[in-house]
Amino acid sequence: MKWIPVTERLPDDGQRVLAFLPRNTVYLPGKSGDTRFLPVIPLRFAKDFFAEANPKRAKFGPHFWLGEGQSNHYFDDVTHWMPVPEGPGGEQEELRRAD
Repeated sequence: MKWIPVTERLPDDGQRVLAFLPRNTVYLPGKSGDTRFLPVIPLRFAKDFFAEANPKRAKFGPHFWLGEGQSNHYFDDVTHWMPVPEGPGGEQEELRRAD
């Protein structure tokens, strides 16, 4: 599978994808303040997440990325995405049907 630039095409609304975030630094558990660079994470695309009247729409754009056990991200945080590949035996297809 190839990475798809968000400038070329967007995922379907609600689609779970692997997202590439070139500046994604996350804090590690504890109070040390240590961080880790984590550029690829699973996210769910939310098309037109912010309503027209919401000031965040003008500042960050209409779309949003919903995290899974991790932080959510504004649209511009993600530069590329790809569909989540199926695991051995088609586990990903079973997960899609459960959504």
